[in-house]
Amino acid sequence: MIATTLRQLVRVVAPLIVTIALPAASTGARAADASPWDGDTHVGLRLLAGSQASGTGVRAGIEIKLAPGWKTYWRYPGDSGVPPRFDLAASQNVKSVTIDWPAPHRFSDDSGVTIGYKNDVIFPLRIVPQDTSKPVRLRLKADYAICEKVCIPAEAHADLVLDSRRSELEPSLAAFEALVPKPAQLGDGAPLAVRAVRRDKGGDRPRVIVDVAAPAGGPIALFAEGPTPDWALPVPEPIAGAPAGLHRFAFVLDGLPPGASADGAALTLTLVAGGSAVEVSTHLD
Repeated sequence: MIATTLRQLVRVVAPLIVTIALPAASTGARAADASPWDGDTHVGLRLLAGSQASGTGVRAGIEIKLAPGWKTYWRYPGDSGVPPRFDLAASQNVKSVTIDWPAPHRFSDDSGVTIGYKNDVIFPLRIVPQDTSKPVRLRLKADYAICEKVCIPAEAHADLVLDSRRSELEPSLAAFEALVPKPAQLGDGAPLAVRAVRRDKGGDRPRVIVDVAAPAGGPIALFAEGPTPDWALPVPEPIAGAPAGLHRFAFVLDGLPPGASADGAALTLTLVAGGSAVEVSTHLD
């Protein structure tokens, strides 16, 4: 119950947190491979450009580089933590932006299980310009958290003009685009797949049981998200009893918002194994 309370508290309090402004580098607009870093000795954030193909959407990324021992969070942080918030509303010549989330890692410590990234992460951006004949100017305001032994809220700004030039940072962006979980269907017969989801109503605390397939020889992690950000589901744990050739995870149906029902609730399951990941959307029937 303590972990549940912490997860729910984070979702209520996080929007109210007053972030501290890290020392900012100059963010003058220019067509370049990347904006200047904005950060301190623990972390830096910048925008970077991908190479653009004529007549298609624009590609870019938000890069966060962390000092050794520090971490930041995924869109769902787990038992504690604050998910990053990326505000691109002040950008110019932008019709829409899609932010992709590379497959995260699972971390366990005294505060529980959290989900996020260490070292370096790039969040790919897929941008639809309003006018494809003109450059796109990205203006980013980022609110996020970094943690070592304590967590520090942080704010950063970045400004970058994207045009048709070739970016020297294309390989870095492409590498993290490849780490974004691929959409998949429940019951898929692929080597990496979520094969089955069911509710176990036995016992005092109903659970969700998930059977997955994954290549042998590496760590496997499963993450579960509810239909809205105020759902604070526990991080699934591996358990025994899987059918031959599969792996089984379970999590208690805990952390639902007041008045919410699990019946028919939309779930997003992200399965990560090695350098591959899939994302499955399903309903809890």
